Amino acid sequence: MALKPVFKDADERMAKSVEHVRHELARVRTGRATPALLDTVKVDYYGTQTPLNQVASISTPEARLLVIQPWEKRLIGDIEKAILQADLGLNPSNDGNVVRVPIPELSEERRQDLLKLVKKFCEEGRIAVRNVRREANDAIKKLEKAHEISEDNSHDAINEIQEKTNVHIKEIDDLYAIKEKEILED
Repeated sequence: MALKPVFKDADERMAKSVEHVRHELARVRTGRATPALLDTVKVDYYGTQTPLNQVASISTPEARLLVIQPWEKRLIGDIEKAILQADLGLNPSNDGNVVRVPIPELSEERRQDLLKLVKKFCEEGRIAVRNVRREANDAIKKLEKAHEISEDNSHDAINEIQEKTNVHIKEIDDLYAIKEKEILED
């Protein structure tokens, strides 16, 4: 059937858009400690910028504390420096064995700024999903014009693409609701 590749491509691209939003939201700092906060931190490891999670284990023993255990003790200073340079608003400290990163509480103003950022990421995700829908609908209409599918099949296919769009946009809305709750709670 000529429509299968259109559906498959649209579904995969919509899912990627949702996954991108999920990844972006994981990096937004709430008042809660999560190893994903340090995903962007790169450490100089033998002259190569290496992601922090590839040179150390990151744990959250408390709700507002990250503990970083480097696999090589000599990296402690480099890890501390890398976190400071990442400009995440975090102040790491080390005791010679591990790096502790306390997560400060968010001010009301900072919470509102984070909500705006989260809203922006989610809206970009919704737009990406809608763009995929538009491209899929265009592909369906081309197939109809080329007489590869009937008008009824075209109409049904467009409705199915809309259902997929609704599902993926609801996923993004759910991600927003969860992140909003995280940011506002305390």
